[in-house]
Amino acid sequence: MLVTRENPMTSRTAFRAFQLIILSAVATSSLATARSLDQRPLRISDGTQFKPKGFYPKFSWDTTPLYFMFGDKNRLLTQEQVEFIAERTDFLCIEKSHGMKPLGFAELGAKHEAKAFKKVKPDMTVLFYFNAAYAWPYTSYNEGFTKERVRKNPKLKKALVTNPKTGELADRYGALCYDVLNPDFRRWWVNTVAKGVKESGCDGAFIDQMHGNVDLRKDKKAKIEKAMGEMMGALKKKLGPDKILLANNAYGDNAKTVFPVSDAIMFENYARTKSSKESLLAEWGDMLTNAKAGKISVFRLGVEGTWRGHMQPSMPELSQQSVGLSLRIIFQYS
Repeated sequence: MLVTRENPMTSRTAFRAFQLIILSAVATSSLATARSLDQRPLRISDGTQFKPKGFYPKFSWDTTPLYFMFGDKNRLLTQEQVEFIAERTDFLCIEKSHGMKPLGFAELGAKHEAKAFKKVKPDMTVLFYFNAAYAWPYTSYNEGFTKERVRKNPKLKKALVTNPKTGELADRYGALCYDVLNPDFRRWWVNTVAKGVKESGCDGAFIDQMHGNVDLRKDKKAKIEKAMGEMMGALKKKLGPDKILLANNAYGDNAKTVFPVSDAIMFENYARTKSSKESLLAEWGDMLTNAKAGKISVFRLGVEGTWRGHMQPSMPELSQQSVGLSLRIIFQYS
């Protein structure tokens, strides 16, 4: 299975791809799988079979299946860009703030693009983005979660985490932090994400940040993990059996309560420490676990840098190196 990187916009457009990753598969090599074009079971590398679910995106060994994820808060896709992307994928997610400036709210950006893609390719699987830890105020549903608006509406503070060192509302990258331990918040969150998926006409949800802001409350780690699993399980039930729930980095012991209720798992190799040989080898094992559990695996190598401190400005070079390393690992261990 080839691991590659590509900019879906290239010189034909000026639109910036947020990220491009690969929908990987475990069959004759060591990757996890989505669904075959005719829904027949696929052989996993350990000899067992993977039975694709009817609502999974299409899968074929003929070409490397790609998953696209992108966003630009300042604009929408042009028709040319929609067609360009639709030629290359059956599975994508509209990122957190896409289309916010021209349309007012991000869920309207997701709705606009989902409609545009499905007009070109009716069987396209489009996911709605929402965060489980950071209160990005980009949709109409959570626009109140800014420090200024919380001061005007103190009731919102109950849904947020306070920094134990300062006593102020916790802040990550400019976003306030949700309190997953609050059952009222969890109910609101589940209803909100389900509403976003329905109103945007999407086929499921990509949920970011599975950690529940545990770094601020390490003494409550077990409770936070339990609450996160309950919240994600309630979301899957609310979405219904035919909608995809893709959880970012929901593998390993820290996500043991989220894994069972998720349809798909992203391996987000967002920084240098995540792209080592040891890390990539460990992920092949986790992808095999996903495949045996009937779950999709999405593998990401970042192709662009970002302003966040933990992301290296050398990501383009690092991604190219990691692709070569990934291929060597596949050929050695497949």
